[in-house]
Amino acid sequence: MLILSSNSPRRKELLQGLGIPFKVLVIQGIDESYPDTIPAADIAEYIAVKKAEPYRGTITGTDNTVLTADTVVVLGNQVMGKPKDEQDAYRMLRALSGNTHQVYTGVCLTRADKQRHFSVCTDVTFKELADEEIWQYIKKYSPMDKAGAYGIQEWIGYIGITGINGSYYNVMGLPVQRIYEELRVM
Repeated sequence: MLILSSNSPRRKELLQGLGIPFKVLVIQGIDESYPDTIPAADIAEYIAVKKAEPYRGTITGTDNTVLTADTVVVLGNQVMGKPKDEQDAYRMLRALSGNTHQVYTGVCLTRADKQRHFSVCTDVTFKELADEEIWQYIKKYSPMDKAGAYGIQEWIGYIGITGINGSYYNVMGLPVQRIYEELRVM
């Protein structure tokens, strides 16, 4: 049995697309902090592994696997998690506007007898966004639960993204192709 440790509707939808049966089990209150010294490219994987630790004592048998994940957006050396409020969302989208950034999703697969973890990176390029476009998106789609304050599958992705190099699904929050391959060798 695969156990998804996420309440994200996007992660649930993507995992359903693999056709693998799973259930959702989320332990609340897991600390998602990370050391300031960790490279930006390693943060999502570090947090995914950290999220898996509370499950270690609860997994029984070798056929139960817990999937934990975390996604961060990185522009240069600036890490963008979920925005605190609308102004923070505006700040993030204004910074991403006209630039290429990286989306890292870290994944940890944990069983009673072993653990595998990895991260996937996708480059995303935005056109120069007008302030009206940014505010329309923030007001209509309320992207407070999304790293970098945007969802590629929403309106801002339709009108704003001019290029993508890597996994589209990774930008949505779950690199399903890589997860499929990793589960095959677990």
